[in-house]
Amino acid sequence: MVEALYDKEICCSICKNIFRTKKVRTSAVRLEKRDADFCVYYNGENPIYYAVFTCPNCGYTAFESVFQEISPKDKKVIIAKVSNRWVQRDFGKERNVYQAIEVYKLAILCGQLLNQKKGILGMLCLRLGWLYRYIGEIREFDFLKHAIDCFEEAFRYERLPIGNLDEISLIYLLGELNRRLEKYDEAIDWFNKAVNNRAIKQKRKLDILAREQWRIAKEAYKKQKGAEQNE
Repeated sequence: MVEALYDKEICCSICKNIFRTKKVRTSAVRLEKRDADFCVYYNGENPIYYAVFTCPNCGYTAFESVFQEISPKDKKVIIAKVSNRWVQRDFGKERNVYQAIEVYKLAILCGQLLNQKKGILGMLCLRLGWLYRYIGEIREFDFLKHAIDCFEEAFRYERLPIGNLDEISLIYLLGELNRRLEKYDEAIDWFNKAVNNRAIKQKRKLDILAREQWRIAKEAYKKQKGAEQNE
């Protein structure tokens, strides 16, 4: 639904190029369903595809929320490591899932070069995992693993929230991501932290979900251990 999109004008903080990129109108967002790790499915345009901006001139790529946060030192890094090797491409039009995958990979590259906060890198990896899930690609699990590593470090050392993820939501999410990777003992530990945190009582839906996913993880853990003993 092209009419759901509009153009946003951006000035690149690296090369000062002015470019246009698509965004999804809030009024056009139609939620279809949500997975237990917060992965959202939409009827119509998917806002996740457009949350990352890419300058077509220099290749600098980042979440919209941090796109302008560039120091002179960071600018030199991007020019040397990205812009000098960049083949000009325009991701400012309507995007499909494969183009979204490409821009998220570019954002992760830039984020790593700039030593961005682990919370930001974790969110990029999480969403890239979701994009692979949309197309049934097994690489989803590689990026969920990267997301866990980043989020665990962010939980220990960085200020929360991370976007919409407050502390209790992040604790729950770490449980669910570990469960999906069949790391059931770690999942159970994070779910225990979630359900025993007072803050979860302010989020009834999350409380119910955490207890259900904890139960599923416990059952899977027992089966896993039973299978190992029978080998």
